[in-house]
Amino acid sequence: MPDFKYPMPKILSRGPLNAEEAQWKRLVKTTYLDPNSVQRSWESGEYQKRPAGINSVVGVSVVTIFPKSTGPELLLLKQYRPSIDKIAIEIPGGMIDAGENPEQAAVRELKEETGYMGVVAESKGNLLFNSPAFCNNNFRYVYVDVDLSLPENQQPQAQPEEGEFIECFTVPVASLFSELKKLESEGYAVETRVVAIAEGLEIAKRWSCT
Repeated sequence: MPDFKYPMPKILSRGPLNAEEAQWKRLVKTTYLDPNSVQRSWESGEYQKRPAGINSVVGVSVVTIFPKSTGPELLLLKQYRPSIDKIAIEIPGGMIDAGENPEQAAVRELKEETGYMGVVAESKGNLLFNSPAFCNNNFRYVYVDVDLSLPENQQPQAQPEEGEFIECFTVPVASLFSELKKLESEGYAVETRVVAIAEGLEIAKRWSCT
């Protein structure tokens, strides 16, 4: 059973969502012509509050690695997700607010969700469409460095939004793949972007990439 510092939430009901009730997401039907000029339709979801344009960045995923004396450790979160009724293992991140760029959003989200103050080290250019068959949301990885010697990072205090219950922890990068396997066996749901990092590290090891 997952170890979470908050009481486990309880699902009270689940059912179809009327369009007029939807605040963040909606179902859409796309009609298109395939390569053989056959008309087809596709059902998918989309964010209602995303910037215009399919290539605009909706959100950020923050990669923060602490340079510990025992080796680098990746900052992760435990957060309950009602859609799957499980505690998810994630990296910090979230939606980009109006007027923000991805880098600004990354620093803000890191502060809100973990309490750590960081500085952007790198922002990857590729967009990550984590479920293109189901929805059109996308994210960008932003690498944020945290100086653990700074006073503001000694006892960080998270500032989560109302209704967010987040627990922070770190995992050694060297054993990330096996640690995620262990967490999965304990009942956690490991989020796509965390899996992508772990799988990338495993590929690099297997094929001796540098």
